[in-house]
Amino acid sequence: MFNWFRNKAEDYFTPHQKNVIVAAIKQAEKQTSGEVRVFIESKCSYVNAIDRAKELFEKLDMHKTEERNAVIVYVALKHRQLAIFGDAGIYEKVGQKFWDEQLKQMLQHFNREDFVEGIATVVKEIGEALHQHFPYQKNDVNELPDDIVFGK
Repeated sequence: MFNWFRNKAEDYFTPHQKNVIVAAIKQAEKQTSGEVRVFIESKCSYVNAIDRAKELFEKLDMHKTEERNAVIVYVALKHRQLAIFGDAGIYEKVGQKFWDEQLKQMLQHFNREDFVEGIATVVKEIGEALHQHFPYQKNDVNELPDDIVFGK
């Protein structure tokens, strides 16, 4: 059960649930040079969640990946907002329809209050798209941490 009365976003998830999401990130990045980050906070400080995702993308230096193939999955739990923002390299390959489908899939899980599975499933789908367009190279370096980033 999800406790909506917690103050910090990190407290919404059990250690096991956090591990499920991190495992999905690691799996997604295993066969690609792309990078995926998950940012979760309680409230979105913007009217449009995509604007917040873009801001966080920059703050987390995700725009500095060599192939411009990083993706952020953004969730504001109490405000019930989400967004997915992909850098120019991956966005040009998959187009807006792909991102819309991923948001739709995540919303289906969230409507059933299956937040962890919704995030993990979408992260894996993003990993498949990254693998297709940016396959893993021998000299690939993990450019960004795989942990979940929690805001307030």
